[in-house]
Parts: sequence; structure tokens; C-alpha cells
Amino acid sequence: MNDPESLLLSVFTPEGREDPHPALAELRRREPVHYNAAFDTYFLTRYADCQTVLTSSAFAVPDLAWCAGEIPDWRDHPGAEFFYASMLRSNGADHARLRRLVGGGFSARRVAALRPVVSELSSELLDGFEAAAGATLPADDAQDAARGGGDFQALVAYPLPIAVASRLIGVPRADQDLFQRLGQDAGRLLEPVRTEDDWRRADRAVVALRAYFTDLLARRRCEPADDLTSSLLAVRDTDDGRLGESELVDTLILVLVAGFETTASLLGLAVHALLTHEDQWELVRKKPELALGAVEEVLRWDAPVRMTERIALRPFDIGGTTVPAGANVTTVLAAGNRDPLRHPDPDTFRVEREDIKVLSFGSGPHFCIGAALARMEAAEVVGQLARRLPGLRLAGPAVRRDSISLRAFANLPLATTAAG
Repeated sequence: MNDPESLLLSVFTPEGREDPHPALAELRRREPVHYNAAFDTYFLTRYADCQTVLTSSAFAVPDLAWCAGEIPDWRDHPGAEFFYASMLRSNGADHARLRRLVGGGFSARRVAALRPVVSELSSELLDGFEAAAGATLPADDAQDAARGGGDFQALVAYPLPIAVASRLIGVPRADQDLFQRLGQDAGRLLEPVRTEDDWRRADRAVVALRAYFTDLLARRRCEPADDLTSSLLAVRDTDDGRLGESELVDTLILVLVAGFETTASLLGLAVHALLTHEDQWELVRKKPELALGAVEEVLRWDAPVRMTERIALRPFDIGGTTVPAGANVTTVLAAGNRDPLRHPDPDTFRVEREDIKVLSFGSGPHFCIGAALARMEAAEVVGQLARRLPGLRLAGPAVRRDSISLRAFANLPLATTAAG
């Protein structure tokens, strides 16, 4: 069972999804560039190899041209048309143009302006979570934990990034519940393998979101606001060649879908990692200013996005293996982040770790445009939890989502006790 093929396949079993790292570490030691015929892709598990592929112009993301060749009925799927033509899956000049136009919405100034908004929204959601998880008990009653419990994913992890993305885009608060459902359904497009149900739900969500944003754009033309929608609309209406109407609509959908799924995953992973490492949670409790460092260590130790795809544009040598032109390459970010050549003692979770350089947001031209905002949201929540609920604990088994690409919880039950 320790041959490279078995090690790789074990990562996709229920046990492997729970803890893929022993198998990934052994695969990295035995065959760090491993071709799998069933997936028809080269899996990379070393940090340096992943970084090379993500930053090299010799590789591209699977785009609409790739989709047309691999998904014959793609025209019947609005989700496929949206996903593979979006900024996330475009290359070269088109990608650079879209990224430049959207980048202003995620500038350092814009993210800084959102900080008080994130703080306020986090506080509001944690008020509701604290009420659900049970009021803190007197110290004498603390041994049997809290009254009740709350699902952190449902009460905080999903609502916060949805609310922040909605504020950024300019979506009225009353529509945010709709956005969460549609965003989760459209998020199924992030999976490398989709079932018929995935396509059905994603297609329906994309059609609904396109209708919603078309209507929002019509309203913003009459009533501009200080939001990303109005900013992109100004570009569209003043320079018609730079941003098409359908590109504008689909870019807004992408900001919603790609932003909230990964951030919601990160929030749950951060809280779970801290609560299952009591010594590290104690450090953050005593020094909440360690929250940002804790989030960075979570991104290294248990990243939300486990792997990402590229296509070789020409023959390319990776760690002594020549990958042919047209080959599929999968950078296993979760394995690269735990490469001991980059991060010594990689399996130890340490919030005060120094010199962390994660692959979790990608790298190169497709580095996640919302990385700074995601880090800020997660650090705000972790810091507030450390100050407000130092007696936070797991209240039952955490249930992981059935996902290949995302490392996330479907349910994360927590409760509060008296401070430890």
C-alpha cells in the first residue's frame, strides 16, 4: 500500500480526506512528480515544484478553449460557460485586463476601508453565535461545559464572508441569504470532478445570479454608489472595449462565489486547528495580537484549497521529470505547504512560526486577488473569539464537506464554558 499510486489514491478516500498528510509526505519522499493515468495528470508535492509551475509562463489554467475540448456539451451548461470564461480561468492578455480592472476593488485602500465593517459584522455574528452556543457559566459549573451549542459554520463562517462580499459588491442586506444558497451551488464548479447534480445546481445558480446582477447594474446606472459594481460599471460605460457587459456580470458572480467559499472554509479550519491545539489556543487567548500569525499558520498547516490545475504549454522539466506539452499538472498545495525543505518541522502547528510562505492563495499571475481581505476577515474573527470567548471548545464531532478541492467543514459544533 506504500507504492506511489496507492499513496495518491488513499488521499481521496474518506480517511485520506480527514488526514491526507501522512500519505502526501510519503508520496513526496518516494515520487514527488507522480503521473496518474486515471486522472491523467502529474501530481506535484514539493513546494519548489508547485511554486515553479504556478509562476512559470510555460503553464496556463484550463480555460474556455480547454473546456470546449474536454466538455463536449459545455454550451448546454451556463455554469461551464461562466466558469471557464471568467477571470479565474482566463489566460494571457484577457486575464491581465480583467484582473487590472477588478484589482481596484481589492486594493490596500479598499481592504483597509473594509476593516471596521468586518469588525462590526464579526461582532454582530459572534453575538448571535454566543447566544446559540450558551452563555458563559460560573466557574464552579464549568466542568460539564455549556448550555447548548452552535454550528460555527452556519452562524459565523458562511454569513461573514457573504456579508463582506455583499458590502464590497453593493448587494442589499436583505438579499444576502439568497446569495449564500446560490453561491454554494455555483461553488460546485470549483470541484475538479462534477456530478450531474453538481452541474444542475451550478447551472441554475449561475442563471439566477446573472439575472440578479443584470438587475443590480440597471439600478446602479441610475443610482451609483461607492461599491465594486459602480466602479466596474463606470469602466464599462466610459470605455466599451475594456469590459463587456457579460464580462461585467460574470466578474461580479466570480467575486461572490470564489471569495466566500474559500474564506468560509478558512474560518472553520482556523477555529478547529486552534481548539484542537490547546497550547496554541492558550497563546492566542493571552495575546490576541497573534491572530494574524495564527491564520497564516492555518493557511500553511490546513489550507482551504488543497490543489489547483495547470496545463503545460510546452515540454517542461520539473524536478528531473519532463512534462510534455499539453499535459495536465496538479499542484498539491496542501503537500507543498508541508514540505520540510521550506517549512521545518512541518507537521507541528505553531502560531508563532516565522518565515511562512504559503501556496494556499496560489502564486504568479493567478495569485488570489482577495487574499488580503480573506486574511483580514479570519484574523478579525480569531482575535474577537480569543477576547470574547476564551472558554470556547468543540461540542461534538466536526463534519467535513464531501469535496475534493476544498478542505472545509459542513458542520463545526462549538460551545462556550467559563474561561480556562
